[in-house]
Amino acid sequence: MTTTTLTTTATVVRVAHDGGWLTVCDLELLSPGRGAAVLLPDGGQAALFLDRAGVVRAIGNRDPFTGAYVLSRGLLGSADGRPFVASPLLKQRFDLETGVCLDDEDVSVAVYAVRVE
Repeated sequence: MTTTTLTTTATVVRVAHDGGWLTVCDLELLSPGRGAAVLLPDGGQAALFLDRAGVVRAIGNRDPFTGAYVLSRGLLGSADGRPFVASPLLKQRFDLETGVCLDDEDVSVAVYAVRVE
């Protein structure tokens, strides 16, 4: 009798939501420097980013200046060592660690804790 054991090295990305952890995708599906939109159970959206250093971050996907769900399509960058995403529409920059708009500190987006397991 032959036994075959399947092993998987897939690593999953989980986002904190509603007091628990929501599995959103396999890490291998994310491309460094590009975002991905994630639909949350409550109908909201998160923008998930894998930076070139391998760090995964998540913020709200809704651009508060336009109301469009587009932040996942923005460009990643850094200013004074702070990682940000620039909205593809009006180019406001949102800090990926705090959600605060670097161009108007009175405006911010949600930030989600992320686990890679």
